[in-house]
Amino acid sequence: MGKTVLVTGAGSGFGRGVSVALAERGHNVIATTETEEQASELAAAHPDLNVEKIDITTDDVEKVTQWDIDVLINNAGTGQTGPMADVPMERVRANFEVNVFGTLAITQQVLAGMIPRGSGRVIIMSSIGGLESFPTFGPYCMTKHALEGMGKAMRVELESQGIDVTMINPGPHDTGFNSVVAETMWEWFGEDSLQAPNMDMFTMMRGVATTDQMDPVAVVDKLVQLVEAETTQQNNVVPEDGIAELNEATGLGEEQIQR
Repeated sequence: MGKTVLVTGAGSGFGRGVSVALAERGHNVIATTETEEQASELAAAHPDLNVEKIDITTDDVEKVTQWDIDVLINNAGTGQTGPMADVPMERVRANFEVNVFGTLAITQQVLAGMIPRGSGRVIIMSSIGGLESFPTFGPYCMTKHALEGMGKAMRVELESQGIDVTMINPGPHDTGFNSVVAETMWEWFGEDSLQAPNMDMFTMMRGVATTDQMDPVAVVDKLVQLVEAETTQQNNVVPEDGIAELNEATGLGEEQIQR
């Protein structure tokens, strides 16, 4: 029997992919997008989806109380790159507003229905950057580390109430997200920045993030597995050796791997 699955950030990337895949497998998918324009486009392209506009940084999150949600996939997110010594604070705050505070806000609304029922699953889109951190990607990794802290606490707190919480940790997959995020620092970083002497390293990291990205189908498939699984593990790295591969690509070395 199909489950009712709410997916945030379904306008593109992993969110769109898993929404379509789950609907094809007979699940009732509520695919949510940040804007009305995204919602209209998604609904027209995939009429088998229930599409709603939910900006997780607003009171839109209260809409979820109208549905009995079996699985929440917290996929909505944004990103910012740049050296920590220079990154504008307003950009860091904006990243936390979406990735952390917005994710917690909608999760709390969904849990208000799951907990009395005594069942449900919350899947959090973390990242390899939630288990490790890399030069240039510190602002983004900060938010994913925060999600790891949130998810790991919730996994223990909610287990006795029948709620399962799990994190998925993708590496660089070709959804377009990494390419966009890799460019955000160049909107404000320049020769007058404190970290300007390390310009070559930041340019190299931009190349690492945007070259030889993997097929996002692997992450979509894993999300489908997590929705349908009887039980889950705490973290699900995709690919399984993704941290080692990134450390090798960046030249950071095995000593940087901390799990």
